[in-house]
Amino acid sequence: MESNDIKEIGKQIEKEYPVIKQIQNEASKVIVGQTDIIEKFIIGLIAGGHVLIEGVPGLAKTLTIKTLSDIIQTKFKRIQFTPDMLPADIIGTTIYNPQKHEFTTKKGPVFANLILADEINRAPAKVQSALLEAMEEHQVTIGDETYLLEEPFMVMATQNPLEQEGTYPLPEAQIDRFMMKLKIGYPSKDDELKIMERMTAGEKPSVSSVIAPEDIMRIRKLLPSVYMDAKIGKYIVDLIFATREPEKYDLKDIKDFIGCGASPRATLALASAARAEAFIAGRAFVTPDDVKAVAYDVLRHRIILTYEAEAEEIDSDGIIKELLAAVDVP
Repeated sequence: MESNDIKEIGKQIEKEYPVIKQIQNEASKVIVGQTDIIEKFIIGLIAGGHVLIEGVPGLAKTLTIKTLSDIIQTKFKRIQFTPDMLPADIIGTTIYNPQKHEFTTKKGPVFANLILADEINRAPAKVQSALLEAMEEHQVTIGDETYLLEEPFMVMATQNPLEQEGTYPLPEAQIDRFMMKLKIGYPSKDDELKIMERMTAGEKPSVSSVIAPEDIMRIRKLLPSVYMDAKIGKYIVDLIFATREPEKYDLKDIKDFIGCGASPRATLALASAARAEAFIAGRAFVTPDDVKAVAYDVLRHRIILTYEAEAEEIDSDGIIKELLAAVDVP
Protein backbone atom coordinates (compact mmCIF):
# COMPACT_ATOMS: atom_id res chain seq x y z
CA MET A 1 0.00 0.00 0.00
CA GLU A 2 1.29 3.45 -0.95
CA SER A 3 1.97 6.05 1.75
CA ASN A 4 -0.60 8.35 0.11
CA ASP A 5 -3.25 5.63 0.53
CA ILE A 6 -2.38 5.29 4.22
CA LYS A 7 -2.67 9.07 4.63
CA GLU A 8 -6.09 9.01 2.97
CA ILE A 9 -7.27 6.22 5.29
CA GLY A 10 -5.84 8.22 8.20
CA LYS A 11 -8.03 11.18 7.22
CA GLN A 12 -11.12 8.97 7.17
CA ILE A 13 -10.24 7.54 10.58
CA GLU A 14 -9.69 11.06 11.93
CA LYS A 15 -13.18 11.93 10.71
CA GLU A 16 -14.78 8.94 12.49
CA TYR A 17 -12.61 9.07 15.62
CA PRO A 18 -14.78 11.58 17.58
CA VAL A 19 -17.56 8.97 17.75
CA ILE A 20 -15.21 6.59 19.60
CA LYS A 21 -14.31 9.32 22.11
CA GLN A 22 -18.00 10.09 22.64
CA ILE A 23 -18.70 6.45 23.52
CA GLN A 24 -15.82 6.43 26.01
CA ASN A 25 -16.87 9.76 27.57
CA GLU A 26 -20.50 8.73 27.97
CA ALA A 27 -19.57 5.34 29.44
CA SER A 28 -17.30 6.98 32.04
CA LYS A 29 -20.33 8.83 33.47
CA VAL A 30 -21.60 5.54 34.90
CA ILE A 31 -18.75 3.02 34.75
CA VAL A 32 -15.80 3.56 37.09
CA GLY A 33 -12.33 2.19 36.40
CA GLN A 34 -13.24 -0.25 33.61
CA THR A 35 -11.55 1.63 30.75
CA ASP A 36 -10.07 -1.57 29.29
CA ILE A 37 -13.50 -3.28 29.24
CA ILE A 38 -15.02 -0.26 27.48
CA GLU A 39 -12.23 -0.23 24.90
CA LYS A 40 -12.57 -3.96 24.21
CA PHE A 41 -16.34 -3.58 23.86
CA ILE A 42 -15.78 -0.90 21.21
CA ILE A 43 -13.30 -3.20 19.45
CA GLY A 44 -15.92 -5.96 19.32
CA LEU A 45 -18.56 -3.51 18.13
CA ILE A 46 -16.59 -2.05 15.22
CA ALA A 47 -14.89 -5.35 14.29
CA GLY A 48 -18.18 -7.25 14.23
CA GLY A 49 -17.24 -9.67 17.01
CA HIS A 50 -18.98 -11.03 20.09
CA VAL A 51 -17.65 -10.45 23.61
CA LEU A 52 -17.68 -12.71 26.67
CA ILE A 53 -17.05 -11.16 30.10
CA GLU A 54 -16.11 -13.32 33.10
CA GLY A 55 -16.05 -12.28 36.73
CA VAL A 56 -17.52 -13.15 40.12
CA PRO A 57 -21.00 -11.79 40.94
CA GLY A 58 -21.25 -8.16 42.00
CA LEU A 59 -18.61 -6.63 39.70
CA ALA A 60 -21.16 -4.70 37.56
CA LYS A 61 -20.75 -6.85 34.45
CA THR A 62 -24.42 -6.44 33.57
CA LEU A 63 -24.41 -2.71 34.38
CA THR A 64 -21.38 -2.21 32.14
CA ILE A 65 -23.01 -3.89 29.15
CA LYS A 66 -26.42 -2.24 29.75
CA THR A 67 -24.74 1.19 29.94
CA LEU A 68 -22.84 0.61 26.71
CA SER A 69 -26.02 -0.52 24.97
CA ASP A 70 -27.77 2.71 26.07
CA ILE A 71 -25.06 4.69 24.27
CA ILE A 72 -26.01 3.04 20.97
CA GLN A 73 -29.33 3.78 19.26
CA THR A 74 -30.17 0.14 18.55
CA LYS A 75 -32.57 -2.58 19.64
CA PHE A 76 -31.37 -4.13 22.89
CA LYS A 77 -32.56 -7.33 24.56
CA ARG A 78 -31.44 -8.91 27.82
CA ILE A 79 -31.72 -12.68 28.24
CA GLN A 80 -31.30 -14.04 31.76
CA PHE A 81 -29.99 -17.59 31.43
CA THR A 82 -31.33 -20.10 33.96
CA PRO A 83 -31.07 -23.92 34.35
CA ASP A 84 -34.68 -24.47 33.23
CA MET A 85 -34.45 -22.53 29.95
CA LEU A 86 -35.29 -24.04 26.55
CA PRO A 87 -33.79 -23.11 23.16
CA ALA A 88 -37.18 -21.70 22.11
CA ASP A 89 -36.86 -19.13 24.91
CA ILE A 90 -34.00 -17.61 22.94
CA ILE A 91 -34.69 -18.04 19.23
CA GLY A 92 -38.50 -18.33 19.28
CA THR A 93 -40.92 -21.02 18.15
CA THR A 94 -43.95 -21.76 15.97
CA ILE A 95 -47.42 -21.67 17.52
CA TYR A 96 -50.44 -23.45 16.08
CA ASN A 97 -53.53 -21.31 15.53
CA PRO A 98 -56.60 -23.63 15.71
CA GLN A 99 -58.96 -20.99 14.23
CA LYS A 100 -56.86 -20.51 11.08
CA HIS A 101 -55.46 -24.07 11.07
CA GLU A 102 -51.94 -22.76 10.53
CA PHE A 103 -48.68 -22.18 12.37
CA THR A 104 -47.46 -18.67 13.17
CA THR A 105 -43.93 -17.71 14.15
CA LYS A 106 -43.21 -16.08 17.48
CA LYS A 107 -39.72 -14.58 17.37
CA GLY A 108 -37.52 -14.77 20.44
CA PRO A 109 -35.40 -12.07 22.11
CA VAL A 110 -32.42 -12.89 19.85
CA PHE A 111 -34.08 -10.68 17.22
CA ALA A 112 -32.32 -7.49 18.28
CA ASN A 113 -29.06 -5.69 17.49
CA LEU A 114 -27.38 -6.02 20.87
CA ILE A 115 -28.01 -9.10 23.00
CA LEU A 116 -27.00 -9.32 26.65
CA ALA A 117 -26.74 -13.03 27.46
CA ASP A 118 -26.58 -12.69 31.24
CA GLU A 119 -24.90 -15.53 33.17
CA ILE A 120 -24.78 -17.61 30.00
CA ASN A 121 -23.12 -20.55 31.74
CA ARG A 122 -26.05 -21.08 34.11
CA ALA A 123 -28.06 -22.70 31.28
CA PRO A 124 -27.42 -26.24 30.00
CA ALA A 125 -25.45 -26.89 26.81
CA LYS A 126 -28.43 -27.27 24.47
CA VAL A 127 -29.62 -23.78 25.36
CA GLN A 128 -26.14 -22.27 25.03
CA SER A 129 -25.84 -23.93 21.62
CA ALA A 130 -29.06 -22.29 20.46
CA LEU A 131 -27.01 -19.12 20.00
CA LEU A 132 -24.48 -20.80 17.69
CA GLU A 133 -26.23 -20.17 14.37
CA ALA A 134 -27.16 -16.63 15.34
CA MET A 135 -23.60 -15.75 16.41
CA GLU A 136 -21.85 -17.28 13.40
CA GLU A 137 -24.32 -16.91 10.53
CA HIS A 138 -26.33 -13.92 11.81
CA GLN A 139 -29.48 -15.87 11.08
CA VAL A 140 -31.99 -18.01 12.98
CA THR A 141 -33.96 -21.06 11.84
CA ILE A 142 -37.43 -21.54 13.36
CA GLY A 143 -39.27 -24.57 12.02
CA ASP A 144 -38.66 -24.63 8.26
CA GLU A 145 -38.00 -20.90 7.92
CA THR A 146 -34.67 -19.07 8.18
CA TYR A 147 -34.69 -15.44 9.30
CA LEU A 148 -31.82 -13.00 8.87
CA LEU A 149 -30.93 -10.90 11.90
CA GLU A 150 -30.65 -7.13 11.65
CA GLU A 151 -27.18 -5.60 11.41
CA PRO A 152 -25.28 -4.72 13.45
CA PHE A 153 -25.72 -7.87 15.53
CA MET A 154 -23.58 -8.46 18.59
CA VAL A 155 -23.82 -10.84 21.55
CA MET A 156 -22.36 -9.64 24.84
CA ALA A 157 -22.37 -12.45 27.37
CA THR A 158 -21.47 -12.55 31.03
CA GLN A 159 -20.47 -15.65 32.92
CA ASN A 160 -19.43 -16.53 36.44
CA PRO A 161 -16.21 -18.51 36.99
CA LEU A 162 -16.78 -22.23 36.50
CA GLU A 163 -16.08 -23.03 40.12
CA GLN A 164 -19.21 -21.08 41.08
CA GLU A 165 -22.14 -23.28 42.07
CA GLY A 166 -24.72 -24.00 39.37
CA THR A 167 -22.58 -23.26 36.32
CA TYR A 168 -22.10 -25.29 33.13
CA PRO A 169 -18.93 -24.96 31.00
CA LEU A 170 -19.55 -23.49 27.55
CA PRO A 171 -19.03 -25.96 24.67
CA GLU A 172 -15.77 -25.33 22.77
CA ALA A 173 -17.75 -24.77 19.57
CA GLN A 174 -19.65 -21.89 21.14
CA ILE A 175 -16.89 -20.26 23.13
CA ASP A 176 -14.81 -20.08 19.92
CA ARG A 177 -17.56 -17.88 18.43
CA PHE A 178 -16.65 -15.09 20.84
CA MET A 179 -14.02 -12.79 19.40
CA MET A 180 -12.80 -11.90 22.89
CA LYS A 181 -13.08 -13.15 26.43
CA LEU A 182 -12.56 -10.39 28.99
CA LYS A 183 -11.88 -10.84 32.69
CA ILE A 184 -13.14 -8.36 35.29
CA GLY A 185 -11.39 -8.18 38.63
CA TYR A 186 -12.13 -6.28 41.82
CA PRO A 187 -11.78 -2.48 41.62
CA SER A 188 -9.05 -0.55 43.40
CA LYS A 189 -9.79 1.19 46.72
CA ASP A 190 -10.07 4.59 45.03
CA ASP A 191 -12.38 3.24 42.32
CA GLU A 192 -14.57 1.45 44.88
CA LEU A 193 -14.89 4.68 46.86
CA LYS A 194 -16.00 6.49 43.67
CA ILE A 195 -18.51 3.71 42.96
CA MET A 196 -19.97 4.02 46.44
CA GLU A 197 -20.24 7.82 46.22
CA ARG A 198 -21.74 7.75 42.74
CA MET A 199 -24.28 4.98 43.32
CA THR A 200 -25.49 6.21 46.73
CA ALA A 201 -25.83 9.87 45.83
CA GLY A 202 -29.58 9.71 45.21
CA GLU A 203 -30.03 10.28 41.48
CA LYS A 204 -28.02 7.74 39.53
CA PRO A 205 -26.02 8.97 36.52
CA SER A 206 -27.38 8.33 33.02
CA VAL A 207 -25.95 8.35 29.51
CA SER A 208 -27.04 9.68 26.13
CA SER A 209 -27.20 7.80 22.82
CA VAL A 210 -24.32 9.06 20.71
CA ILE A 211 -23.95 6.48 17.92
CA ALA A 212 -26.46 5.04 15.44
CA PRO A 213 -26.41 1.70 13.57
CA GLU A 214 -25.36 3.40 10.34
CA ASP A 215 -22.32 4.86 12.13
CA ILE A 216 -21.26 1.39 13.26
CA MET A 217 -21.69 -0.13 9.80
CA ARG A 218 -19.75 2.73 8.20
CA ILE A 219 -16.81 2.17 10.57
CA ARG A 220 -16.96 -1.60 9.98
CA LYS A 221 -16.57 -1.03 6.23
CA LEU A 222 -13.59 1.24 6.87
CA LEU A 223 -11.80 -1.15 9.26
CA PRO A 224 -10.37 -3.58 6.63
CA SER A 225 -8.62 -0.58 5.03
CA VAL A 226 -6.41 -0.14 8.12
CA TYR A 227 -3.00 -1.14 6.79
CA MET A 228 -1.40 -4.33 8.07
CA ASP A 229 2.14 -5.01 6.86
CA ALA A 230 3.00 -8.55 5.74
CA LYS A 231 5.44 -8.82 8.66
CA ILE A 232 2.58 -8.12 11.12
CA GLY A 233 0.49 -10.77 9.39
CA LYS A 234 3.31 -13.29 9.75
CA TYR A 235 3.68 -12.32 13.43
CA ILE A 236 0.00 -13.09 14.02
CA VAL A 237 0.24 -16.46 12.26
CA ASP A 238 3.39 -17.31 14.24
CA LEU A 239 1.56 -16.60 17.51
CA ILE A 240 -1.29 -18.90 16.50
CA PHE A 241 1.05 -21.68 15.33
CA ALA A 242 3.00 -21.40 18.58
CA THR A 243 -0.16 -22.54 20.38
CA ARG A 244 -0.28 -25.63 18.13
CA GLU A 245 3.43 -26.44 17.78
CA PRO A 246 5.13 -24.84 20.80
CA GLU A 247 8.25 -26.98 20.47
CA LYS A 248 9.07 -25.25 17.16
CA TYR A 249 9.24 -21.92 18.98
CA ASP A 250 11.49 -23.12 21.82
CA LEU A 251 8.48 -23.57 24.08
CA LYS A 252 8.95 -27.23 25.00
CA ASP A 253 8.21 -26.45 28.65
CA ILE A 254 4.57 -25.60 27.91
CA LYS A 255 3.89 -28.29 25.30
CA ASP A 256 2.35 -30.66 27.84
CA PHE A 257 0.05 -27.93 29.14
CA ILE A 258 -1.72 -27.26 25.81
CA GLY A 259 -4.32 -29.83 24.87
CA CYS A 260 -5.55 -28.00 21.78
CA GLY A 261 -4.20 -24.86 20.12
CA ALA A 262 -6.05 -21.91 18.61
CA SER A 263 -8.08 -22.40 15.41
CA PRO A 264 -7.89 -20.40 12.15
CA ARG A 265 -10.85 -18.42 13.49
CA ALA A 266 -8.44 -17.10 16.13
CA THR A 267 -6.10 -15.87 13.39
CA LEU A 268 -8.91 -13.88 11.78
CA ALA A 269 -10.11 -12.56 15.13
CA LEU A 270 -6.61 -11.45 16.15
CA ALA A 271 -6.11 -9.60 12.85
CA SER A 272 -9.52 -7.87 13.06
CA ALA A 273 -9.07 -6.94 16.73
CA ALA A 274 -5.57 -5.55 16.03
CA ARG A 275 -6.97 -3.38 13.24
CA ALA A 276 -9.71 -2.13 15.57
CA GLU A 277 -7.11 -1.41 18.27
CA ALA A 278 -5.17 0.72 15.76
CA PHE A 279 -8.40 2.49 14.76
CA ILE A 280 -9.22 3.35 18.38
CA ALA A 281 -5.71 4.79 18.72
CA GLY A 282 -6.41 6.98 15.67
CA ARG A 283 -3.89 5.21 13.42
CA ALA A 284 -4.24 3.94 9.85
CA PHE A 285 -1.73 1.11 10.32
CA VAL A 286 -1.25 -1.84 12.71
CA THR A 287 1.79 -2.17 14.96
CA PRO A 288 3.04 -5.22 16.93
CA ASP A 289 1.86 -3.47 20.11
CA ASP A 290 -1.71 -3.52 18.74
CA VAL A 291 -1.47 -7.29 18.36
CA LYS A 292 -0.08 -7.68 21.87
CA ALA A 293 -2.80 -5.43 23.32
CA VAL A 294 -5.56 -7.78 22.17
CA ALA A 295 -3.71 -11.13 22.26
CA TYR A 296 -4.80 -12.14 25.77
CA ASP A 297 -8.48 -11.35 25.14
CA VAL A 298 -8.57 -13.09 21.73
CA LEU A 299 -6.61 -16.21 22.72
CA ARG A 300 -7.34 -16.99 26.39
CA HIS A 301 -10.55 -18.92 25.66
CA ARG A 302 -9.19 -20.63 22.55
CA ILE A 303 -6.25 -22.43 24.16
CA ILE A 304 -7.58 -25.67 25.65
CA LEU A 305 -5.46 -26.68 28.64
CA THR A 306 -4.61 -30.22 29.75
CA TYR A 307 -5.33 -31.75 33.16
CA GLU A 308 -1.63 -31.41 33.85
CA ALA A 309 -1.88 -27.62 33.44
CA GLU A 310 -4.79 -27.53 35.88
CA ALA A 311 -2.82 -29.63 38.35
CA GLU A 312 0.09 -27.19 38.08
CA GLU A 313 -2.37 -24.25 38.42
CA ILE A 314 -1.30 -22.86 35.05
CA ASP A 315 -3.93 -20.82 33.21
CA SER A 316 -4.16 -19.74 29.58
CA ASP A 317 -2.97 -16.21 30.40
CA GLY A 318 0.31 -17.69 31.62
CA ILE A 319 0.65 -19.65 28.38
CA ILE A 320 -0.01 -16.52 26.29
CA LYS A 321 2.62 -14.62 28.25
CA GLU A 322 5.15 -17.30 27.31
CA LEU A 323 4.07 -17.14 23.65
CA LEU A 324 4.46 -13.37 23.44
CA ALA A 325 7.92 -13.60 24.99
CA ALA A 326 9.10 -16.39 22.66
CA VAL A 327 7.75 -15.36 19.23
CA ASP A 328 9.99 -12.88 17.39
CA VAL A 329 8.47 -9.41 17.08
CA PRO A 330 8.87 -7.75 13.64
